[in-house]
Amino acid sequence: MQRVVLIIIFSAMLLLHQHARSNSPELMVSANSESAALILRKNLVSFAKELTGIPYLYASANPAKGFDCSGFVKYVFKNFNIDVPHSSKAFSNLGKQVQPEDFKVGDVLVFYGFRNSTEIGHVGIICEANGMNSKFIHSSSGKVKGVIISELNSDMYSRRFYKCVDVIGGE
Repeated sequence: MQRVVLIIIFSAMLLLHQHARSNSPELMVSANSESAALILRKNLVSFAKELTGIPYLYASANPAKGFDCSGFVKYVFKNFNIDVPHSSKAFSNLGKQVQPEDFKVGDVLVFYGFRNSTEIGHVGIICEANGMNSKFIHSSSGKVKGVIISELNSDMYSRRFYKCVDVIGGE
């Protein structure tokens, strides 16, 4: 009988130790930071969508006047205290490159220019992540000038796609 009680006590101590390890602060911080990053990404996209319809204006990051593509991205990220450049070209060396199967809302799509297919010329923010079938929000200088949502798999953007970068991290 005494031996059975000792086995039960030892088993209970082992289980408590394992439970304490699984709820360690290090693991909880990691889980919380992932949740915080996901919430940040969703809030960032919601905020970006509120700007839909603001007109295109070259070299501008001012919602009262209009946005160019990088000005729009800069304005959105700045609202969440994330500093990104006001230059689409600067995104070519920024953040962590992401493969299509790992695209997340809030990642930045980087494109070659419309007229110059050898230089970076456009950026947008993924608002619906689905690999190369993702949708993104951006300030377009095309037919529909201003902040719009477009499909990455459209001919206009799929042929100009350069890469996707994560400037948020946390996941």
